[in-house]
Amino acid sequence: MYKGEDRVLELLSRRKELALEDISKETGLNEDTVRRIVESLKGSGHATVSTSESQRVVVLPEFEQYVKSGFPEESVFRKALRNAPLSQLSQEEKAIGIRWAKVKGFVSIEGTNLQASKEESEVSAALEEIRKAYSEIKANGTCDSVLLDELLRRHLVEKKSVRLSLVRYTGKVLEKVAAFDVTIPAENAYVGKSHPITKITKRMKEIMVELGFEEMDGGIVESSFWNFDALFQPQDHPARELADTFYLKGKAELPDRKLVQRVKAAHEKGWKYEWNPEEASRLVLRTHTTCLSARYLADMKDKKPRKYFAIGRVFRNEATDYKHLAEFHQVEGIIAWENAKFTDLLGILKEFYRKLGFEKIRFRPSFFPYTEPSLEIEVYYEPRKQWLELGGAGMFRPEVSLPLAGVYPVLAWGLSLERPLMLLLDLDDIRTFYRNDADFLKSARLKI
Repeated sequence: MYKGEDRVLELLSRRKELALEDISKETGLNEDTVRRIVESLKGSGHATVSTSESQRVVVLPEFEQYVKSGFPEESVFRKALRNAPLSQLSQEEKAIGIRWAKVKGFVSIEGTNLQASKEESEVSAALEEIRKAYSEIKANGTCDSVLLDELLRRHLVEKKSVRLSLVRYTGKVLEKVAAFDVTIPAENAYVGKSHPITKITKRMKEIMVELGFEEMDGGIVESSFWNFDALFQPQDHPARELADTFYLKGKAELPDRKLVQRVKAAHEKGWKYEWNPEEASRLVLRTHTTCLSARYLADMKDKKPRKYFAIGRVFRNEATDYKHLAEFHQVEGIIAWENAKFTDLLGILKEFYRKLGFEKIRFRPSFFPYTEPSLEIEVYYEPRKQWLELGGAGMFRPEVSLPLAGVYPVLAWGLSLERPLMLLLDLDDIRTFYRNDADFLKSARLKI
């Protein structure tokens, strides 16, 4: 029996039929708990569930704002009472207010001036009807059809499908459950242990701290500016398409204007196109932790040498298979130092993998959008007698590091976390880490 199941059944026995949301409100249980309880009661024959869908009108933020601070056609009418010239209208009044003031017959235009066409009492009554419609929609999900048509055309409301689940009591009595008998023999409980990803993350952090690095931190929701533009990735790059990136609703504020201008100039000079700030303000689930490197570089005010690292989740809009995930981890690092050499980058990477237990390491030339020169890191995996690629690295292009921090060179890398872990545990399928397979978790032995 679920905790709270008896409360739900007692409520149903009195009320006979209730919506899931009402059960949640009256019992004080959250909706997910109520759903589980109802499924249990359904399985035991104590309740039945029927589901229906209906259209409901919902108020949009712009309508909320108008109700609080006034409608644009109202302010246009107020100015028409003073016979104000059109030049005195605000941008919103010109774009929205004057149109609806004319449609409703509130005003007319005489030459370049506004003229009131109705009495104040008539305008107030018309606007009061809209405010009543707002209250009706909030309470009942609909309003007068004529007003609703206007509100839909003005994009002040929208229609949404609402799913309603009704739970009915069958009349079957819930039997009392006997108390637990603590004398009955039971299997030994397994001792809890850390997940392999937790263990290797901890070890990788220890290695980076041992090598003198400071840890970077940041959220998984990022602006396109930091995720792409600050890294000199053009706005028409294929990686920015929906097929590769998870975009979110809303817009992000762009950072310091001077920084934005430097990034804009780098794009327009280097890629020869007109850079669009609207594209840069789009929200994404970060596709790499390199956006953290960009942020931390931009915060380097004194230009002193810095060594940073980060280990975090990243997201790619791609199909999941034995070697790809839509959500995985990246090991990020940068060294900002005017005397840094490419050989320093090779030495750090070799030492990092040596400390993880990989003795044979090699590098291959490669290409990445924001590093030049670039390389891929490979380690030799003895059980399979083959070289396996584990990450990419390089030196940030001047178009990346100079607009952000005015420093060059900056050594950078982005490494896989799951791939070396697969090798250390001799796994063939990356999805194994995320299946919550108790047998795997019990048997996994990570020696690092």
